[in-house]
Amino acid sequence: MPTISRFYGIVIFMNYNDHNPPHFHARYQDQEVTVQIEAGLVQGKMTRRALRMVFEWSEKHQDKLLENWELARARKPLEWISPLV
Repeated sequence: MPTISRFYGIVIFMNYNDHNPPHFHARYQDQEVTVQIEAGLVQGKMTRRALRMVFEWSEKHQDKLLENWELARARKPLEWISPLV
C-alpha cells in the first residue's frame, strides 16, 4: 500500500497491480474510500469535509494519478504527489 500523498490527516495510496478501473484509496481516521480517477465515483464513507478535500486534490493531480496508476500496474515505484495546500 504505497502512500502517494498526505495532507490534513488524509492519506492517499494506491495498491500495486490493483483491479480496473483506475482508482486510488483515501483514508481519514477510521474512514476509507476508493475514488475512480476519471469518473470520480466513490465507494466507502468519509466525512463531507475530508471528501471535499480529496476531490479538490484529485482534480488538480488527475494526470499524475493516472501516471501512478500505470506505474503501479507495472509494479514500479510510485511518485509522490504534492499535498493539498
